[in-house]
Amino acid sequence: MTSRVVAAAVCGLMLLSGCAAPSTPESGAITATSCGMSLTFAERPKRVVTLDQTSTETLLALGLADRMAGTSNLKTKVAPQFAADYRRVTVLSPKLLTAEQLRAANPDFVVASFAEQFTRDRVGSREELHELGVPTFVSAVDCPSGDASPFDRLHQDYRTLGQIFGVEERAEKLISDQQEALSKASSRNIAGEPKVLWLYSVFNDVPYVAGGTGIPQAMSDLLGVRNVFADVDEHWPEVSWEQVAAREPDVIVVGDLSERGAPGDSADEKIAQMRRHPVMAQLPAVRNNRIIRVSGIELDPSVRSTHALAQVARALADISHDL
Repeated sequence: MTSRVVAAAVCGLMLLSGCAAPSTPESGAITATSCGMSLTFAERPKRVVTLDQTSTETLLALGLADRMAGTSNLKTKVAPQFAADYRRVTVLSPKLLTAEQLRAANPDFVVASFAEQFTRDRVGSREELHELGVPTFVSAVDCPSGDASPFDRLHQDYRTLGQIFGVEERAEKLISDQQEALSKASSRNIAGEPKVLWLYSVFNDVPYVAGGTGIPQAMSDLLGVRNVFADVDEHWPEVSWEQVAAREPDVIVVGDLSERGAPGDSADEKIAQMRRHPVMAQLPAVRNNRIIRVSGIELDPSVRSTHALAQVARALADISHDL
C-alpha cells in the first residue's frame, strides 16, 4: 500500500458533524478529520476505494471516477446520471469487500458511509488501515454531533471530500443543487400534518420502519408531516404490524429494495403483506391505497435522498387534500 503519514486522534472542534474542513499546512500536506480520526495526505488521493454504494455515488457526483481504484457493495442499480462514469471504475466485489481484496487494490484512501464497514471481519479496522498508511473516511451522518440534520451532514461530507480531492467548486455546486431541491420540496402545499409511516424492509414478516434519527425524520421535518415512529431513538427500529396499525398512519411510504433480493425486499411484497394482514388491511391508508413507492436506497442518507424527498413531497401534496 502507498505510504502515508496518518495519525489517529480524537477530533477537537468539530465542524457541524464531526468532520473538520481540510487544511493545507506549510508542509504542503492536506489534513482533515473524519469521525474523530485525523487524516493527512502528502498529495491528493489517486487510488480511492469505496466500500458501499452511497460513498461510490458521492464520489461520482463529485466527478472523481478517474481517482477511483475500485468500488464494492452495490445494492441496486447505480443512478442513471452516474452510470457512464461507474462503468469506468473497477468493481472489486459486488458485495462486501474483504481485507484481501482491498489490499490487492493498493488504495491510498478508503471511503465508506458507515463505520460498520471497517471491522476486522470485513476490510479491517480504521486503526489497522491507518497503521498501514491508508487514511479512511466515514460519512458525518454516521458520527453525528450537535443539532445538524442528516442533510447538513451530507453537505459537510461533500465539502470535506471536495477539499481533500481539490474539487471544491464541484462540491459547492453539488451542495447548492441539493439545497435547491430541499427548498423546492419544503415549499410543496401539503395540507394539515398527515401521519406518515416510512416502511423500509420486512424480514420474516417483521417490519422495519423509520425512527426519529434518520433521513426520513429529516424529510418529515422539512415537509411538515408527522413520522408515526418519531419517538423511537433509532434509524430503523423493528416493530410489529400491530404497533404500526395502532399509530394509524394516514400515508405509507414504502421503500423498494427489490434488487437486493432478500425475501420481503420489494415494494410489491411489502404491500401484499399489509393487504393480507388482518389488522393492517383495515387501515384506511391500505384500503384507499395511500401508498407511496420510492427507492429503498434513497431512504438512507445519500446524494439520491433528495430524489426520494421530491417524490414523496409531490405525492403527499396530492394525497393530503383528500384526507
